[in-house]
Amino acid sequence: MKILFAPLQGYTEDAYRRLHHQLCGGVDEYYTPFVRLENEEIRSKDARDINPKHNEGVPTVPQVIARDGKELQTLLTTIIPLGYRHIDINMGCPFPLQTRHGRGAGILPHPDKVIEICKIIQDLSADKEREDGKQVSFSVKMRLGLEGRDEWKEIITILNDTPLRHITLHPRVGIQQYKGETDMEAFEEFLHLCNHPVVYNGDITTPEQIEHMASTYPLHGIMLGRGLLARPTLAAEYRQGYELSAQQRIATVKQLHERLLAHYANVIPAETQRLMKIRTFWDYMEPQLDRKQWKKIVKAGNMKNYLAAIDALSV
Repeated sequence: MKILFAPLQGYTEDAYRRLHHQLCGGVDEYYTPFVRLENEEIRSKDARDINPKHNEGVPTVPQVIARDGKELQTLLTTIIPLGYRHIDINMGCPFPLQTRHGRGAGILPHPDKVIEICKIIQDLSADKEREDGKQVSFSVKMRLGLEGRDEWKEIITILNDTPLRHITLHPRVGIQQYKGETDMEAFEEFLHLCNHPVVYNGDITTPEQIEHMASTYPLHGIMLGRGLLARPTLAAEYRQGYELSAQQRIATVKQLHERLLAHYANVIPAETQRLMKIRTFWDYMEPQLDRKQWKKIVKAGNMKNYLAAIDALSV
């Protein structure tokens, strides 16, 4: 069963993906934060993040977000020539900034727009005349719906008729964002009706939970997001079949942090901005750390106090 690293804007950028792959491992594919259009062009930060030279040696899958076929076509015109042969399409982002424009989970109540997206997938997947002789394949990451838990039922036939590597389902609706319980009853129904390999995503934080999902459902894989940011060794622990001690996990986290901070020192000259950026490394780690120690790290007002708080980190 595959382990996939979910994309999280502002966290899983190219530097983090490279260092996680080198120091932690256990992940089969790293999905980039979604690439989107701004003024009808790919944002420069997104273009940099998916640049192959920044992802060398890392099994990277670019993810795109589009509200219709036209936007998707524009995105793919730039991405496919970079050499990527697997592209993921985001139909699950729950944030209103995207959904109110019909992107992410906002596309799910609009089967006509899903048909546009799937028509492009169909055309490109069937293209036998590429100059390099290689085809492009696609996957979809989605939710149950934007507002209703049954919205997926209106598009499942469309998706089933589209050539896809797999579908990743986060069994919440978009308006929940990450609140409330995942809807496992709806997930099981989706699993039964979906003709494609299915990847589960949502609220997985321990190796035992991964094992439970793997032994309970016929899954193609598990996609981990917040769980891996909180516990970067999670996938590796599952792969090796035993859990690291808290001390071992902290040691790995410190090493990952040290390497990431060194990277930011080269690209963010101003210390204040560098501190603001690197502090996000700890955003999801409160459950893994002593709360008082965690608060000292995330509330440190200068680099000296910040580094002292990390140096004192223990379990």
